[in-house]
Amino acid sequence: MGFLSAIGKISIAFIATTGRIGLFFVESILCLMRPPWYWRQIGAQLIKIGYFSLPVVGLTAIFTGMVLALQSYTGFSRFSAEGAVATVVVLSMTRELGPVLAGLMVAGRVGASMAAEIGTMRVTEQIDALTTLSTNPMQYLVVPRLIAGVLMMPILVFVADIIGVLGGYLVSVYQLGFNSGNYLQKTLQYLEPQDVTSGLIKAAAFGLIISLMGCYHGYYSARGAEGVGRATTNAVVGSSILILCMNYALTAILFNR
Repeated sequence: MGFLSAIGKISIAFIATTGRIGLFFVESILCLMRPPWYWRQIGAQLIKIGYFSLPVVGLTAIFTGMVLALQSYTGFSRFSAEGAVATVVVLSMTRELGPVLAGLMVAGRVGASMAAEIGTMRVTEQIDALTTLSTNPMQYLVVPRLIAGVLMMPILVFVADIIGVLGGYLVSVYQLGFNSGNYLQKTLQYLEPQDVTSGLIKAAAFGLIISLMGCYHGYYSARGAEGVGRATTNAVVGSSILILCMNYALTAILFNR
């Protein structure tokens, strides 16, 4: 009975948490649809999420593209199919690796930052002060981050796709001895608009997940430094798991033929 009781407690806690996140998301959307909109906060979050995340996303993308080219060449050379390296690199980056790796890196950087910032405001009663000053904390803190996450993640992923393909190009041409013109031709030959747009759709969903989880765990963090630390950890772990789950769901929907 103790084993069944533990399973029941875990199940109930999971369902309750899912419900709270769902209600938090609905309340955020309702706040998004009505004024006031804090444009300065939105602009600050656009810069924080987008511009300051470019270095880590760019480094991740270029080395991923380089490693992908090396590994693809090693595998395809056994079957005399080296010409498929360019196609594999561009399709892998645009469809999967670009959105997923960028989402995970941004979740580690931005999601943790959101949870820590809002959690600290909760601990120091700054959120209560906003309510006292007749300012809706959801509209002032959560909505700008949701908007910035949804808008900036596709841009980051688009840049990551370009940098990742560039990394594969550099390794293929200057290390593996590919012809530059043939490599670029192979890169564009089998690339379709759906391959790029599907990655951008995933990126927008990932941006929403990262912002939502970061804001939720920070907004409802427990009191004290330990509570803020736990909220930060939960935000990153929760965002990463949901990104991987959402990636599978969107892949099944977008490429189900």
